[in-house]
Amino acid sequence: MATTRPYKGYEGTADMDMERQVCRGRILFIDDLVTYEAESPAALQQEFEAAVDDYIETCELVGKEAQKPLKGQFNVRITPALHRAASVRACRDGVSLNEVVGRALEAYVNPGQEVRHSHNVRVTFDESPESTRTVTTSVAVTPTWQSLGVHHAH
Repeated sequence: MATTRPYKGYEGTADMDMERQVCRGRILFIDDLVTYEAESPAALQQEFEAAVDDYIETCELVGKEAQKPLKGQFNVRITPALHRAASVRACRDGVSLNEVVGRALEAYVNPGQEVRHSHNVRVTFDESPESTRTVTTSVAVTPTWQSLGVHHAH
């Protein structure tokens, strides 16, 4: 598992090179390769910050826009069957596929959070030819039924 450090919206790695006996890292999530190294972990943070500042300054000098990592868009490759199932479920739940993916990622990056599922159930009983009754519930933890009314045919 890699250790990462934030600075000015950028993330940098912090690794040990045991062969050379140095700490090293690189700026993540940009197309350019920007690396840094130091003799101690404390110095590595300073070198990372200097590397980010240098990257931004160099981009300005050459007339290139410094990349801002992770703009909030990415492609997801999944099986067609999973794509269809997720799309159908999202449609039934009245949410976008983006929201489904966002919820899944929230659960992934925050594993201790409780995931709540709810299901709406509606049942209609034909009690007699002249009378029907409809009950509904929203099931989260404990179902609570409520009657929507009894309809009598006259």
